[in-house]
Amino acid sequence: MPVCSSKVITRLLVDWGRGDQAAFDELVPLVYNELHQMAVRRLRRERPNHTLRPTALVHEAYVRLIDQDRVRWKNRAHFFAIASRLMRRILVDHARAHGAAKRGGGGPMVSLDDAGDVALEQDVSLLALDDALVQLDKLDPVQAQIIELRYFGGLTIEETAAVVRVSAKTVGREWSVARAWLYRELTR
Repeated sequence: MPVCSSKVITRLLVDWGRGDQAAFDELVPLVYNELHQMAVRRLRRERPNHTLRPTALVHEAYVRLIDQDRVRWKNRAHFFAIASRLMRRILVDHARAHGAAKRGGGGPMVSLDDAGDVALEQDVSLLALDDALVQLDKLDPVQAQIIELRYFGGLTIEETAAVVRVSAKTVGREWSVARAWLYRELTR
């Protein structure tokens, strides 16, 4: 598949947001592989016997993305931020549906090692992480969004900065603070 510029994806997203179904049809093959890679990275952090597969996660996210008819897409990073949030919701819903107890009681374990600057060697329950992110969102919505975009969405510092509309330096700083806060909350 040829590499597609961010500008082409942004144009298609804007056109789709305006109701152009042909733009959506053209967009799907351009973003599918990246969404699939996002799902692979995300599921790699889940328990080994997880019943969701990357393709199923991407398809469920697509179904939910199609329902996003009131979104005014800004750019490629915005699209992947929304997709990231949807994948997080799908995985959390899946964990809850399978009866996982809070705070690690048999729920899927995720590693925060992969997430970057501050070393977090602890494996934590996806549900505990979700609960902590809900609490962080109440305290600092920007930090919670940065964690979600970087950890669940795999966005770079620069892409995250574009979505959050702050400088890359600010994202780096907030990312470190938020990860330290999460570490403290999850190791209590």
